[in-house]
Amino acid sequence: MKVGDRRINGRLLARLIGSNLAERPYYLAIGRAISGLVLDGRVPTHTRLPAERDLATAVGVSRNTVTAAYAWLRENGYLDSRQGAGSWTVLPNTTAGTATPFVPHTEHIDLGVAAPAAIDGLDEAARLAADHLTAHLGGQGYGPYGLPELRHAIARRYVERGLPTTPEQIFVTNGAQQGVALLMELLAEPGESVLVESPTYPHPLATLRHLGARLRTVGVSQQGWDMDYVVDAFRQYHPRLAYLLPDFQNPTGALMDDTERRSLVAEARRARTSLIVDETVAELAIDAGDQPAPMAAYDDDGRVFTVGSAAKLLWGGLRIGWIRCAAPMVSRLMTLRQRFDLSSPILEQLTVTHLLADVVRVRAERSSELRRNRDALVTALRSHLPNWRFTTPSGGLVIWAKLPQPVATTLGETALSHGVHPAPGPVFGAEGTMEHYVRLAYTHPPEVLTDAVRRLAGAYADTVARPAPAARELYV
Repeated sequence: MKVGDRRINGRLLARLIGSNLAERPYYLAIGRAISGLVLDGRVPTHTRLPAERDLATAVGVSRNTVTAAYAWLRENGYLDSRQGAGSWTVLPNTTAGTATPFVPHTEHIDLGVAAPAAIDGLDEAARLAADHLTAHLGGQGYGPYGLPELRHAIARRYVERGLPTTPEQIFVTNGAQQGVALLMELLAEPGESVLVESPTYPHPLATLRHLGARLRTVGVSQQGWDMDYVVDAFRQYHPRLAYLLPDFQNPTGALMDDTERRSLVAEARRARTSLIVDETVAELAIDAGDQPAPMAAYDDDGRVFTVGSAAKLLWGGLRIGWIRCAAPMVSRLMTLRQRFDLSSPILEQLTVTHLLADVVRVRAERSSELRRNRDALVTALRSHLPNWRFTTPSGGLVIWAKLPQPVATTLGETALSHGVHPAPGPVFGAEGTMEHYVRLAYTHPPEVLTDAVRRLAGAYADTVARPAPAARELYV
C-alpha cells in the first residue's frame, strides 16, 4: 500500500468537481466527479484527499454527504484509507501495461501517427541543399553545435516571433526527441521530482523513468491548465525540472495564454525549477489570431529550455531539431551529446535551412492543409459518433476525444479489424488513466478521414458490445 505525499486542499478539489452537481443523491455526484478526475489524470493517483469536513465546507454540503462519497469511492476502488493516515486516490484493478516501440500501421488508416506528409517545395530545397553540399565536402562533416547557417536561420525565426535570440543560443539535434532526452539527462537527478502534464507525450516519460526521476503530474484538459493547481504543484514539490507542452498540447490541443505563461515562469523561478518547453507544433496554428509569445520571453535567468523541430512543420523524415537556451548551456549540451552521437547530418541541415528561409509560405500552406483536414474530421465525428465529446483545437495535429464509456484500450484493438488505428488514451497517461479518451490525428486528406471515422464508429459499436483487453503502444 502506497500512502500519497501529494495533497489537494478542499478549495481546489471543490473547484475541480464543479458547482453544477445535477445528479442525485449528492454523495454519488461528488463520488463520480472525483473518480472521473482520477481517471482523466487531473487528480493523480496517491493524492491525499482533504478531510471530510474541509471538502464539505468547500462544496457546500454536509459532512455526512462527503463521508458517503468517500465510502462510494472506496467501494469502487478509487480511494484507499489507513487509520490516522487519511485517504488517497488509487485506480481500481489496474496493472501496468508493457509498452512496445511504435510501429506505423501501414495496412490501416492510421489515426495514431501525428505526422503530416512533406510540405510542397521540400524536393526543391533538397536539390538546393545538394548543390551547396560541395562547400562542406572539404571538411570532416561534423558540426557539434549545428551548421552556422542553420543556427542563424533558427535564431532569426525566434526573433521574428518576438524573442531576441543569437545563433550562439541554438544547439542543433537529431529531432526534438533527442533534444528533450539530452536536456533531461543534463538537468534531472535520480530521486528528484520532475513535474509533467497528464496527459502528455509519452516518450519523455520513459526517459524520466530511466533516469530514476520521481514523476509528479498536473492535469490538463481540453480547456487548458488549472493554474491554481499548477501553482500548488510547484509549491508542494519544488521540482528540479518540469516538462511542458504549452502550444497545442499533445494530446489535448490546449493552448496556454500569455498570462498563464508569465505566471508559470514566475512560479518556476520561485521554486528554482528548470523548464523544458516542447514547441514541436508551436508553428502549426490553424485558426486566425495572435499567437502567445514563446514561454522563454518571460525568462530572465536562463531556466527555460525551448525545444523545436522541423518534423511537424516540414516533414517527419527531416530528423532535425534544436534547443534554444543560454549560450553557456550549449557547450554543456555538446559535451553530453558526444556520449550518443557527434552531430546531425549536413545535407538535412542544409535542406531545413533553405525551407526556413521560406517559412511564411510554408506555415500558410501547412495551416490551410491542416484546416481542411481538421474540419473534415470534426464533421465526420459529429455525424457518425455524436456522443463523443471534444473541443476543436485551434492548431496542432490532433483531436482529443472523450468516449461515453472507458473502453479506449479495447477500442484500439477492435479498430484494427475495421482497418483503422486510433491512439488509445492510456498511452498518454502517466499512471494508466485516460480510458475515456482517444487521440485522433488529422494528417490524412479529408476523404480518408471521413472513411476512417465511419470505420471507427463500427469499431466502437463492436467494442461496447464485446469489450476485450488489448496491449498498449507508443505514438508520435
